[in-house]
Amino acid sequence: MTEKDNLKREETKQKAQEAASKLVKAIDEEPDDFHRYYNLGVFLTQANSFEQAEELYMKALGQFKKDKQAQNTLHYGLGNAYYEAGEFKKALKQFQCVQDSSLKSDAYLMIAQTYVAEDDYKTALAFALTAQTKHQQDPTINGLIGEIFLALGDFKHAAAYYDQALQADEKNGKYQFERGLIALVQGEEETDYFKRAKDLDPVYFKKSQQRLEDIEKFIQTRNQNSKKEKENN
Repeated sequence: MTEKDNLKREETKQKAQEAASKLVKAIDEEPDDFHRYYNLGVFLTQANSFEQAEELYMKALGQFKKDKQAQNTLHYGLGNAYYEAGEFKKALKQFQCVQDSSLKSDAYLMIAQTYVAEDDYKTALAFALTAQTKHQQDPTINGLIGEIFLALGDFKHAAAYYDQALQADEKNGKYQFERGLIALVQGEEETDYFKRAKDLDPVYFKKSQQRLEDIEKFIQTRNQNSKKEKENN
């Protein structure tokens, strides 16, 4: 690591410490405001300090046990901390505690993502579709539903939901790439999707190239087998 990298790393670390200090100070100033605990928990989760986030949320849940709004928000925050830590079963329990109508769809979305992480796509689909009923134009939800249908091998529905996601978020490189894969499998024109994906999100495109190569090999094998069957008949 170069001296410049070290300086940048130290600067980032210092900024993070300053931000954390401000959030802690905010709690000291208003200890009865649960939002401040939630904000610090989000910060700790984003900083990968999962044990600290868990400890904070658990403490806050005990402190605000008679406040329903606080309970819903803090359970949701703790669920996100567990999800990011890969503790999916613990995450599900927290998201299932959320009953507040303003957070319910977000909780259903996270439950769906958690089931996706555990490769339970059918259960994930049920929760994702429920979340989508009140947010039909939300590209994040539609993109997730597209991902689930793709995993289930339902290319027609996967394409439809990715198309909806791209209508609202056409600069999403991941969605462009996934839509390109579907187009490739269905024999549609896929070049523009992949070109946009590479321009918009080169990191995701590079990371996903192996999948593209696997799909191309699958299609090539499928076409060869189809040709042999016609010749034999």
